[in-house]
Amino acid sequence: MAFLEFHGIGKSFPGVRALEAVSFGVEKGSCHALMGENGAGKSTLGKILAGVQTADAGRIVLDGREVSPRSPLEARAAGIAMVHQELAFCPNLTVAENLGLGDLPSAMGWLDRTRLRDRALAVLREIGADIDPDVPVGQLGTGREQLVQIAAAVGTGARVIVMDEPTSSLSVAESENLFRLVGNLRAKGITLLYVSHRMDEIFRLCDAITVLRDGRHVATQRAREVGPDGLVRQMIGREVVAFSPRHVGQELGEEVLRVAGLASPGKFRDVTFSLRRGEVVGMAGLVGAGRSEVATAVFGLDAEATGSVEVHGRRVRAGRPVDALEAGLGLLPEDRKRHGLVLSMNCRENTSLSVLGRLARAGFVKGKDERRMAEGYIRRLNVRTPGMESGVAGLSGGNQQKIALAKWLARDCSVLIVDEPTRGVDVGAKAEIHALLDELACRGMAILVISSELPEVMALSRRVLVMRQGRVVADIPRAEATADELMRRMAGVGPGV
Repeated sequence: MAFLEFHGIGKSFPGVRALEAVSFGVEKGSCHALMGENGAGKSTLGKILAGVQTADAGRIVLDGREVSPRSPLEARAAGIAMVHQELAFCPNLTVAENLGLGDLPSAMGWLDRTRLRDRALAVLREIGADIDPDVPVGQLGTGREQLVQIAAAVGTGARVIVMDEPTSSLSVAESENLFRLVGNLRAKGITLLYVSHRMDEIFRLCDAITVLRDGRHVATQRAREVGPDGLVRQMIGREVVAFSPRHVGQELGEEVLRVAGLASPGKFRDVTFSLRRGEVVGMAGLVGAGRSEVATAVFGLDAEATGSVEVHGRRVRAGRPVDALEAGLGLLPEDRKRHGLVLSMNCRENTSLSVLGRLARAGFVKGKDERRMAEGYIRRLNVRTPGMESGVAGLSGGNQQKIALAKWLARDCSVLIVDEPTRGVDVGAKAEIHALLDELACRGMAILVISSELPEVMALSRRVLVMRQGRVVADIPRAEATADELMRRMAGVGPGV
């Protein structure tokens, strides 16, 4: 008998049937993959198990007993924890305080900060994370915040842990530490429900795979019984054509972006590069190398940055993102929920945010033009939503990413910086985003792609800038940008480094 069983689980949101009669079992001490396209219901099922959401129908059986947690606290009491895809901490509290929420140690009625800090250090060491427990979470990068969230789940002593895209923001070295942790947890008899779009992780870590499509159960099988191609067909119901960018064969135009001597105290220094019309340049580096910090500084969001940024010869001043916008520069940030979208607004409103000035007359937005524009981009990007008036917060991660990208397409930028463009996105949506970036480059847009996934950087780019410890240490042409060469440059090891 399975250790964890789902029986007929159903869940609906306004206008969307997220899950319908989903049933399958998970063996004790196994790593069980949950796969499907964005919007297939994977995260929803994990949240129901972890008490973040409640099911409309069905039941869950854990170790022979029915459980129906109505809150994360109830789930924790039942021995269930979750590592969320979208990070959810109190940014003003320290790492130790966030890790202790829900079970704060006390002495004589007062918070025992020594025990709080010691407990935080213990769980951080257990997952191999070198993070200061006294630092506010809001000061951490996305990758390190993800590690804190993993530590929080492990530290509860749970019997079942849901991991929703746990490596989406981690470096290669941090991912390897996580894989070792997964092996240790399984050896202790802990059951893992593992959600990921990365095929190499799935076949490396998981014993069994359950596939969902459009909220329905498609198959549950042993990982050794299905290959990557068969798994993709089950997930999306169609073949995915191998990506071959067309822009690399086209002649480049004039220089549109020039960055010279860019520096910011404690973040990066002496960063110099350029982009030409129709060129896609990748930026690779380990977490903490300074890639995202460079992106925000180029866009004018770092008031402490020095050096020069010019778009078509027009200077973008530090701390003046309005200069970047007026010069034709756009930024799709790494954290779409915190910096890329306004979650309280709907799809139409988010899509038109960057072009309200163009859509307004006498201070009022022309509603008909706004709706026509938003509907066009939602259709073009194949956003799966009940309608453009639907709240963007209710969309899956991949569809949220498409709306965040649509905002910049509407502005028709000449230079676009995309930071982790396919983070938490399924294979089908990833292929669509890659094809879209290729199409934009073919039309003459200059694009800087920042990604932790080396295959993505190598597939999209004409050349790759490698960052290490806050500096650009290499500019490698496409023909020479192998995974081995990029990793050596990123880590600073091997001949010639």
